[in-house]
Amino acid sequence: MSYDALVPPIDVEQSLDNLKLERDAIVLYDALATIEKDPRRADAFRRIAGNERRHADIWATKLRELGADVPPADGPRMRVRFIILAARIAGTSAVADLVKALEGDEGAAYEDQGASPEVAAIAADEREHAVIWERLQAGEQVTEVTDPKRDGVAIARGASSPADVGRGESWHRAGARSGTLRAVIFGVSDGLVSNLSLVMGVAGAASNNPSFILLAGIAGLLAGAFSMAAGEYISMQSQRELFERQIALERAEMEAMPEEEEAELAASYRSKGFTHDEAARIAHKIFRDPDTALDVLVREELGLDPDQLGSPWGAALGSFVAFGIGAVIPVLPYLFGGGQAVLFVSLGLSLVALFAVGAAVSLLTGRGLIFSGFRQLGIGLAAALVTYAIGSIIGVAAG
Repeated sequence: MSYDALVPPIDVEQSLDNLKLERDAIVLYDALATIEKDPRRADAFRRIAGNERRHADIWATKLRELGADVPPADGPRMRVRFIILAARIAGTSAVADLVKALEGDEGAAYEDQGASPEVAAIAADEREHAVIWERLQAGEQVTEVTDPKRDGVAIARGASSPADVGRGESWHRAGARSGTLRAVIFGVSDGLVSNLSLVMGVAGAASNNPSFILLAGIAGLLAGAFSMAAGEYISMQSQRELFERQIALERAEMEAMPEEEEAELAASYRSKGFTHDEAARIAHKIFRDPDTALDVLVREELGLDPDQLGSPWGAALGSFVAFGIGAVIPVLPYLFGGGQAVLFVSLGLSLVALFAVGAAVSLLTGRGLIFSGFRQLGIGLAAALVTYAIGSIIGVAAG
């Protein structure tokens, strides 16, 4: 039996699904290239978009070979639309994790289809795309990337020297911003679930006193938001102080033992594939400027961007606002009165918001939108029902 006979054939339905994946990727990378202000980074996105167009042509050709019509391109799926919107608001660096997760899902989809020639070639390209994103996040200029699993050619970094790595690139960031969208979504979720539970619990105990419910809801909103902000501030400030101490220690070592530090930097470049002479020459050139040397040492040895250590006040404000947005939803109806009708309106608005938050989470995780939405709704509803029941029991006992 030949090897080809072991490979499952690609049918019309699978080819249509693959074509949709590639067309969505074309829209995504074309948009990222338009949004991105750094010309080198935008050029990387355009190269990936060109690969995706080639992939789409492969599946369109496959459909014709199977005797099927090639459908016209339609709009991208919701997950892709969300990433594009987020990139327009926060920049392409902020959506790096979302795009890499999307690429991972696409690669997994191809892996599940066996090892046909079309799939094998495209899967190799998808691995290259993931490597490009890793290089971009590491602050490297990418001019050419070849998948080592495909033909054994090493990855070309494209920087004129390692001193260029991560320096002067407006799109290079440490991990401080990569989780911004995730933090916002889960901050809203925390505020919504916790204050909905509080409002429902108080409503169960004092349904005839809407002003008391409103007071409790506002108090819960402010207490939770300030608690989240304070915790985020302390966490970020402690992390910043730790990083600043590490940088100060690195500066002291460089001043006390410049030759040893230069040798360490040269050794790190040798481990990246440079020859002994190349590594020594580059390290020596970098150490001519103490500021540049410290910057490179901090990036290479500590994995930090000295210019992006994170803002404690920014993190605190972001947490406060995100929590407050979620927490205000169950409280709003009580601004207009009380009674069972207002209780049901508060619960209904909160359930809709819970589903929306769950749907937003699906855009981060790649899980189904309906599944994630109803999962979040179910968790929030369960918490609300439990606290309402406990509040009712306490209200009856107190009465």
